[in-house]
Amino acid sequence: MYLGIKHLHITTVYITIALFVLRGLWMMFKPELLQKRWVRIVPHINDTVLLVSALTLAALIHQYPFVHGWLTAKVLGLVAYIGLGMVALRPGRSKGTRIAAFVAALVVFAYIYNVARAHHPFPWLL
Repeated sequence: MYLGIKHLHITTVYITIALFVLRGLWMMFKPELLQKRWVRIVPHINDTVLLVSALTLAALIHQYPFVHGWLTAKVLGLVAYIGLGMVALRPGRSKGTRIAAFVAALVVFAYIYNVARAHHPFPWLL
């Protein structure tokens, strides 16, 4: 069961970043495409599966945020990623601000990814 949930989690991570990059590119070059119905629905469905699989994995391996440092780092990184993603993809800010938030969100995503692989809050120190 663990491997199946882990593979589901990893798959949804890749789908999440692919959809985020696509929406970020559309934000910069074709903002009207962000209004398509599926664009407003599919990422939320995928992210829900991602979150449920993450919670399931945490329970299966008996490691929890705010108890284990690497999971705490992932959760805090996730909060930053979501906040930056909201700034990047929602209208109301200048395009420059949205692009800066998009790039910053990608950097935070890379951090979360590396924390997950290293199981350490400071993966660059390993």
